[in-house]
Amino acid sequence: MQQKERATLYVGTQDALHLFGNRSGREFAGRSVSALAQADGALAMVLDGRELFCSDSGKRWQSIAILDSVSIECVLWDGRTAWLGTSEAHLYRVRDGQSERLESFDSAPGRADWYTPWGAPPDTRSLSRGADGALYANVHVGGILRSRDVAASWAPTLDVDADTHQVSADPTRAERIYAATARGFAVSDDGADSWRFENAGLHASYLRAVALTRDAILVTASQGPRGSQAAVYRRPAQGSSFEKCHVGLPDWFDGNIDTHCLAASGQLVALGHNGTVFWSENAGTTWRELASDLPSIQCLTLA
Repeated sequence: MQQKERATLYVGTQDALHLFGNRSGREFAGRSVSALAQADGALAMVLDGRELFCSDSGKRWQSIAILDSVSIECVLWDGRTAWLGTSEAHLYRVRDGQSERLESFDSAPGRADWYTPWGAPPDTRSLSRGADGALYANVHVGGILRSRDVAASWAPTLDVDADTHQVSADPTRAERIYAATARGFAVSDDGADSWRFENAGLHASYLRAVALTRDAILVTASQGPRGSQAAVYRRPAQGSSFEKCHVGLPDWFDGNIDTHCLAASGQLVALGHNGTVFWSENAGTTWRELASDLPSIQCLTLA
């Protein structure tokens, strides 16, 4: 009999960090947890959009950086270095207690074409690292940028108008990169040199989140920014068509399941929506409700 995978699920809400699984509880009460990331069990967390905390195991947290002039939208963490994507489409690197804004990202090719439909400055919305160490930064709205020289320079990849919401690099195949976009599920087989869209099986092409299990891909889809008829889909990593996840989930979600609110590790998957957490132990085939009546869920991760 195969042993069940175990992990701790960290759920960031508007007023606390909630823990489920190997550990449980509520920490940092009264503070908004706006971003989470993990690498081999080491964790990074952003509080109130400004302060970066890190932990080697999730038991002892240490504040290592505060940004006053911008809001931190996402974090990528490798256990030593944190990369912070921020409002106004900046990127910061935090290492050895020192934070620096990357001028290379501020001067990235194509930056003049970044925009938002509502006229505000764009944000750096998601970050990912490839198996070869390449960095991928998703600007909303500004496409996906790639750096193969540890952020010394950046190159635009996916078209800006694809309206990317999340980029996710395959942790085992350096050439394989995925993205959830307003045009659907984008896939690259050559390290983001080229892209194609694979939307077979989806009821709609507006995607907000993507997560990778050991052998499956999950995405969240809806009919548009307002989240009409939102759902979760899965397909085998080497498959060609998505299937809607329905066992243990609502027929349709009211509102989008947002970027950073879908997470996976091994065969474990969690999603957070409107104060409810759903849990799967078989790569999204079946689900159960894990928690409800939480404050607004903003992010989650498994470690």
